[in-house]
Amino acid sequence: MADLMKVTIDGITVEVAPGTSILNAAREIGGDIVPPAMCYYSKLEGSGGKCRTCIVKVSKGSEKDPRPMPKLVASCRTTVMDGMEVQNITSPEVLEARSGVVEMLLINHPLDCPVCDQAGECDLQDLGYEHGLQKTRYEFERRTFERIDIGDKIQLHMNRCILCYRCVFTADQITNKRVHGILNRGDHSEISTYIQTAVDNDFSGNVIDVCPVGALTDRTFRFKNRVWFTKPVDAHRNCTHEKCNGKVTLWYKGEDVLRVTARKDQFGEVEEFICNECRFDKKATSDWTIEHPTHISDTSVIASNHYETFKPLPVIKENPALQQANKVELEKTSKF
Repeated sequence: MADLMKVTIDGITVEVAPGTSILNAAREIGGDIVPPAMCYYSKLEGSGGKCRTCIVKVSKGSEKDPRPMPKLVASCRTTVMDGMEVQNITSPEVLEARSGVVEMLLINHPLDCPVCDQAGECDLQDLGYEHGLQKTRYEFERRTFERIDIGDKIQLHMNRCILCYRCVFTADQITNKRVHGILNRGDHSEISTYIQTAVDNDFSGNVIDVCPVGALTDRTFRFKNRVWFTKPVDAHRNCTHEKCNGKVTLWYKGEDVLRVTARKDQFGEVEEFICNECRFDKKATSDWTIEHPTHISDTSVIASNHYETFKPLPVIKENPALQQANKVELEKTSKF
């Protein structure tokens, strides 16, 4: 086994295997020092290097060559060297540059969060809150596209797309044939198909899960509910598809399953891709074996009113002292 390499990120040292990217080294440490990532996806080969939100400052190249790197680098595409020192949230230069990147991503992005199905679980919302500016310097008209159906269950809002390429890599690597991709070049680039509703294969729904914004949406869930009003639970079924293990997250109310998604890890990445039958066709709780409530981070709005127990605690607890005081006051008024 090759010797491990030591890398220090924001003053915290970790040992990682050779070839590990700075981003994945930071993920091994965890916490706030993990750079945000809008295009990198550990499950998709070749992803990363598109959005530049994960940029960091390398203040020391390595023990053998301690010179700093002259420019900020994309942490998802830069491998660690032994003795490397990296600055992320401790570098004002990085934070300022990241704000500029977010401003660029939001140049054409519409401010339709109140009607977007991705609201509450949108990576771009989080980025805008943490690193966005109060106003944009962009003075030109935003580019706009018509909404199109690229599959019978998938709708594309190209206005919201940030060209992260995740859906393209997903279709390339887990489906039999990709029929959508990047059309045109430069500022006219867009995700699309030559023929509408052409996306039709057993795993096409996974492009919805990997999309970090609300560009690709589930037509069976659109406008039905807000995610923070539903209860997410882990569930499974004996799926007959050879490539699907049937392990999902159900978002439901009562007996009705509003939507089904693949389970995601702490970094918002799909653990196991699921087939379209599980995602679109099994919309009753009786179709599933429910395991337990899905763990939701306390910092997420989805965690509002959710408890990791099947019997939530009462919202209002009994207060005998307050009840007695109310009774006394009521008796005072009744005497008059």
